Amino acid sequence: MDSSTPSIATEAVLVTSEAMPSDAEVVKGYDFNDGVNYHLLMQSFRQTGFQATNLGLAIQEVNRMLELKLKPISEKDKDRINLDAAGSRPLSNCSIFLGYTSNLISSGVRESIRYVVEHNLVDCIVTTAGGIEEDFIKCLADTYIGDFRLPGRQLRDKGINRIGNLLAPNDNYCKFETWIMPILDQLVEEQNTQNINWTPSKVIARLGKEINNPNSVYYWAYKNNIPVFSPALTDGSIGDMIYFHSYRNPGLRIDLVEDIRRMNSQAVFALNTGMLILGGGLVKHHICNANLMRNGADFSVFVNTANEFDGSDSGARPDEAISWGKIKKAANPVKVYGEASILFPLLVAETFAPFAERTKTSN
Repeated sequence: MDSSTPSIATEAVLVTSEAMPSDAEVVKGYDFNDGVNYHLLMQSFRQTGFQATNLGLAIQEVNRMLELKLKPISEKDKDRINLDAAGSRPLSNCSIFLGYTSNLISSGVRESIRYVVEHNLVDCIVTTAGGIEEDFIKCLADTYIGDFRLPGRQLRDKGINRIGNLLAPNDNYCKFETWIMPILDQLVEEQNTQNINWTPSKVIARLGKEINNPNSVYYWAYKNNIPVFSPALTDGSIGDMIYFHSYRNPGLRIDLVEDIRRMNSQAVFALNTGMLILGGGLVKHHICNANLMRNGADFSVFVNTANEFDGSDSGARPDEAISWGKIKKAANPVKVYGEASILFPLLVAETFAPFAERTKTSN
């Protein structure tokens, strides 16, 4: 019997490797023997692998947006058109678009989003109707922790609505109706007497003014003149209220055309743009499509759990957006596959929060 190893096996298993590039990064995780240091732990993600590496890359990409935002505008660019059609928001070196789905406002991620908006760290927001109304509703009543497994039939009998493992008593929406109806009356009156052309972004700013609550995302968006776009504003409880109001006091008109021009202008006349999009659907496409108007964003971070096998825009990787001209060919976009209620607060802790503290100190 031949005692030598078959050559076909050795050739298959013991393939000689090419030398790795001199700048190749070595995989290495955090060593807890060095103590518990959350900043260093987060920094280690870059070399950990899998989605930890993608989160590390996302942190780098957002910090690039912020560093460019901080740089002074050159003299030749100072005469560029103001991005806000209302003339209230100054141009910066990097206009940052933040998009998120409504469930994140329902969750405790709302406080992370509010922090970013409160400190004036983004320039344009896109969200869904639920992403608007849930912020105001939380100023009027609480949302509670529940369980994904709570039976819907029993909850319906109790008048409790389930959002994943969150619980929103239906009384919350009744309080929302009581609060918003007089405001809708005012909008109709001002439309008719002052010839105001209401748009979704103008309505949201007005609601942010009226809520007058520093816990609200849109209170701070109003205070900092950050435009908030929601082209499907009627697709939620706020739409229910507009529907009821149309019987009580008909005539309110909300113009989408003025808003799409204002939205696209945020990208068209920007010096550089960055996209940070949590979730998919409308918010992802609306921001990406605005950046198509300038032949692509310079920086991009997508955070969602969707995959591309079904051809959905939600699941599309950044490379697909490059093919459409929504992200520049020279950009280094990042997609993190994961759930934003975990990832976004961590990202804020390593990007927006230290940036805000640093700029506060320097000022």
